[in-house]
Amino acid sequence: MADKENYRVAIDILCCHLGMSFDEACTELGLADDENQKLKQVSDVQQSLMGLLQDDK
Repeated sequence: MADKENYRVAIDILCCHLGMSFDEACTELGLADDENQKLKQVSDVQQSLMGLLQDDK
């Protein structure tokens, strides 16, 4: 399977632009549950950081 880091952008697009949850986006991309855990952690950190940046404006 392709490098998991390559899926981060696709997951972000599905979540942000199409309103899917993280799990829905992973299912749409055909990612197995064990692969989702690390990607979900990265996504959670990114969303937390985006929340911090939006509060500063």
